[in-house]
Amino acid sequence: MATGIEVLKMLIPSGGWAITGNDYEGIQFIDCEAITKQEFENGFAKVEEWKAEELAAKKAKRAAILDRLGLTEDEALLLAKNL
Repeated sequence: MATGIEVLKMLIPSGGWAITGNDYEGIQFIDCEAITKQEFENGFAKVEEWKAEELAAKKAKRAAILDRLGLTEDEALLLAKNL
């Protein structure tokens, strides 16, 4: 289940906010533009898709680096463990 922190990280990735709990009323917009309660609540339904996209992007970056180095993921892990 999504948390308020995840919703805010998705909607306002640059930060500038603080949250206590998972309710809109627990948000403090410190150094960012405030979002509406509706935007916050709608964000809960979108977090899982956002997290999947973020994970896919990280995997693609890792695969591209390994490809440039000519290494498999297992070889890179072996190197990392022995450094």
